[in-house]
Formats: sequence, C-alpha cells, structure tokens
Amino acid sequence: MRGSEELQGGVGPRGGAGRVLATSVSERKGTRKHPVDALELRVGVGIVGDAHAGAWHRQVSLLPNESVDRMRERGLDLAAGDFAENILTEGLVLRELPVGSVLAVGECRLVVTQIGKTCHNDCEIRRLTGMCVMPTDGIFCVVARGGSVRAGDAVRVMEEGELA
Repeated sequence: MRGSEELQGGVGPRGGAGRVLATSVSERKGTRKHPVDALELRVGVGIVGDAHAGAWHRQVSLLPNESVDRMRERGLDLAAGDFAENILTEGLVLRELPVGSVLAVGECRLVVTQIGKTCHNDCEIRRLTGMCVMPTDGIFCVVARGGSVRAGDAVRVMEEGELA
C-alpha cells in the first residue's frame, strides 16, 4: 500500500475527492478486519457479511490512510483493516466532514452519521498499538444507495443539492 506523502494533508470537506485504497470486513466486533476484494453495500443493512451490518447509524466505517501513516511513523507495521475500518481512503480529511455529508463512493452513496467514537476498553487495536486513530479520525455512515465498493474507486464529497 502506498504512503500518502504526496497528498500534503488531503482535501477539505466540500467538493473534495479522494479514492478507496482498501476494503475490509470482520465477522466479530472489536477486532481487526481482513481485506476483501469488494464490499457489497445494501440500504438498511450496511456491508453484507460484516459484524456491524444492521439497521443502525454505524453501518460503514471509513478511515484515511494519512491517519494510519501517522501511526506507521511510530514504527508500527499496520495494514488495511487493523483499525477496524471498512474503507481505507486517501486524499480526504474525513474528520472535517459535517454529519449529514453525502459521499459518493464508487456507485454507492453514504451519509455521514458520526465523526469519531469512544474506543471501548477491550479494543484489540488499542491493546496492540497503545492508541487508536479511529476514535479521532474515523467516520461512520449509513448506506443511502447500495452497490459495490472496491480499491481504486473514487470517493467524493457531494455538493449540497447535487443529484445523486
């Protein structure tokens, strides 16, 4: 996986664009996710086969690779899914997006429902790394339009009033 040195901090919220670097799932909550070729997203469900699927506000998690790079700079060997993110992105400062923002991710549409989270005490990631960037830099979404997402797909913040 390529580092993000050339991104110079990424792109801010409105009209920003980036791309998907990796897609991952896990069968149990609170564990690392493993890479998959593609995610199948469904409205009202989230990611088919992921432990977080269901009718709730955290169906899909996204984390910028730029945040993971900060942890790599501490000497950690980290791969996609190690922070339990479903979609590892590049080129967007996700934590700056307002709740309610709509992301076009490949053919899918995701609505941002939460920025960051409280890391639970028995989090495997925190135990292994001593800290976790997901609580500060990760975002959570619900699926507004289903479809497939895979590495290389564009991720774009849709403009207000833009047709999906």
